[in-house]
Amino acid sequence: MADIVVLDGGMGQELIHRAGDRPTPLWSTSVMMEHPGMTGEVHRDYFAAGATIATTNSYCIHHDRLVKADLDGRFAELHAAALDEAATARRVAGGGGRIAGSIGPLVASYRPETHPPHDEAVAKYREVARIMAGQVDLILCETVASLAHARAVLEGALEGALEGALGVGLPVWLSVTVDDEDGSRLRSGEAVAEAGELAARMGAQAVLANCSAPEAMAAAMAGLRPSGLPFGAYANGFTQITKEFLKDSPTVDALSARRDLGPERYAEFALGWVGQGATIVGGCCETGPAHIAALVRALRAAGHRIV
Repeated sequence: MADIVVLDGGMGQELIHRAGDRPTPLWSTSVMMEHPGMTGEVHRDYFAAGATIATTNSYCIHHDRLVKADLDGRFAELHAAALDEAATARRVAGGGGRIAGSIGPLVASYRPETHPPHDEAVAKYREVARIMAGQVDLILCETVASLAHARAVLEGALEGALEGALGVGLPVWLSVTVDDEDGSRLRSGEAVAEAGELAARMGAQAVLANCSAPEAMAAAMAGLRPSGLPFGAYANGFTQITKEFLKDSPTVDALSARRDLGPERYAEFALGWVGQGATIVGGCCETGPAHIAALVRALRAAGHRIV
């Protein structure tokens, strides 16, 4: 049996549901500003469910999103709030577990054609990584939709982590988002296997797939495994990524949650990924603490050790 790292579940959608607010382009960042402490409550619930990693609520904290809301002056403040919520939750939960500093995509999720030019993107990702580096255990680059995106975010995160952690080689993990109908392909249409090879070559310490249909993840795992890096998945619970969602500054109003993906069913999918060799599993959008609790129970019942 294997040692399995358990990520937490979705943060943005969980916050939206708990707050009862209408989603905005700033998504979970808006909830964090308007409902202080709620992000920490979600982190604590995931720790209680058995997660061993808390992912900071920093996915949407980018200049391009904040400028549109006239909030760019709060860039550093919002990162500090996200980091503090995670750190406080870990302390309240007993001090165990790790904190992953989330870096989401620039401009928009799932849309590789909107990603900025390489040098511009590297500088922006480096700035975020530098802010988080001294306060997290690893950097998690999420929902990476193309090879160009992967190159830029890895370069920026690796450089920023090194600078911000005062020369300490903080681990950087890359997580790609794949086509819901063909998990062997990124949202850009490029091969997942190429992303895994790129991650290994550039110095990432793990490679994952996230925010895609659970049915697509088996093919993604097959593509990531040859990288030689620890690999895994955390899928979403959306019915599909609709064309309406793929527009400038989208909100999750355009997406709907599946009704056939309860906690036990999700855990079945995750056990399948572990059967393929995955050692890092968790949940993404529209999964919550109940999904993580069911996943932990299923892993332990199968004889795996949660680390």
